[in-house]
Amino acid sequence: MPVDSYPNCRFYVEIGGMAQAVFTEVSGLQLEMEVMEYQEGGNNDFVHRLPGRTKSSNLTLKRGMTNSNEFFQWYAELAQGKITPKNVSVVMYDVTGNVLARWNLIKAYPVKWIGPQFSAHDAAAAVETLELAHERLELA
Repeated sequence: MPVDSYPNCRFYVEIGGMAQAVFTEVSGLQLEMEVMEYQEGGNNDFVHRLPGRTKSSNLTLKRGMTNSNEFFQWYAELAQGKITPKNVSVVMYDVTGNVLARWNLIKAYPVKWIGPQFSAHDAAAAVETLELAHERLELA
């Protein structure tokens, strides 16, 4: 049976249960297993490679600038010592609007905010970037 692939342009991001449809790019849905190497005494033919802890990448969200500064404020609160973690979900849809996958980031908080880059020679939209660290990633 053939497996369908889906376009990557149909997604929403939910932050704290509120849908945010304005993001143009999401990256960092990634898990990586650390590998521990163990050298066995008297055996020089190979090194044991054992699975270790799982690491997750930071999630990077990009969106066109709006008149809302909620992401900058969220980052600024953290910089002042007020940690307000929020659950974040990235939801992928098929062309008919049915949910295909949901990635839940538990207890996410901003670790980097990047404002727009300006150029008088470019007519591209101004984009802000928010990078989030999180406790764990789940696929629901």
